[in-house]
Amino acid sequence: MVSGIKKTKTKARKSAKRSKAPAKSRRVAQQPTVVQDELACQLARGARLKIIGLGGIGCIVLEFLGRYLKSQRHLEGMRLVLIDGDNFEPANDQRMCFQTLGNKAEVKTAETLKSLNPFHGSIVAVNQYVGEENIGDLIKSGDHVFLCVDNHPTRRLVAEHCQTLTEVALFSGGNEGVDPPRERGVYGNVQIHIRKDNRDVTAPLTRFHPEIAQAEGDLPGGPNCGELALSTPQILFANLAVASAMCSSFFAYATGNLHYQEVKLDILENRLLPQLSLSKDVSVPQMSART
Repeated sequence: MVSGIKKTKTKARKSAKRSKAPAKSRRVAQQPTVVQDELACQLARGARLKIIGLGGIGCIVLEFLGRYLKSQRHLEGMRLVLIDGDNFEPANDQRMCFQTLGNKAEVKTAETLKSLNPFHGSIVAVNQYVGEENIGDLIKSGDHVFLCVDNHPTRRLVAEHCQTLTEVALFSGGNEGVDPPRERGVYGNVQIHIRKDNRDVTAPLTRFHPEIAQAEGDLPGGPNCGELALSTPQILFANLAVASAMCSSFFAYATGNLHYQEVKLDILENRLLPQLSLSKDVSVPQMSART
């Protein structure tokens, strides 16, 4: 009798385990689907992404943005455009990675095509500085722009031009140089300007930054990023932090989860703070893929 009872209990336990197993497996199977849907890239096929400035920040943005785009197989026909009229100077090799000398956009395009091969889109070099005479050709409605320059006049020019466009996503990042005792070189920020249906969804770069709104002076080819770096050194890790914040902001936007308009960071305090909260997450407009 005792033996029969034990066998019955054993069978009951096994039967209970078998009945519970499918429910557990269903929960495990469903979890990745939820995460994947929530963080899926919402950019349209043929999306245009443009990096302006291939210096200390732009090179890092390119490396990781390129890898991310390569992983997005559905973005067939995308166009990644690298814009810079400057040449790489060996004196800047402590914070920039170039395999050869030459124009930054052209060298980085060749390097990126090789490292990302095969790439389901095109990568194009534009050997030009952004100026008043060509900005309309370089930045168009529907573009996603990563502004990685080191001068406020260019930021002002790009910011004011983007305010005239119907649809645009602009991510502008920068960090202070090392100029003691006023600047330690550890602070940086990222501004995000989104326009949709001919209206501002987030604030233009000039709204809360008078240093950009009132910027005066020559555009590069005057003092370019390389020359500024020689006189005002920058900390590599500050470049890295700003580039990371730009990529993270773009990722939040591209997945429909952007809920802030600016990011401030301090690498010495290991602090990164989103600023200017939005009442709801920004959805990605289905921008035109026409060039």
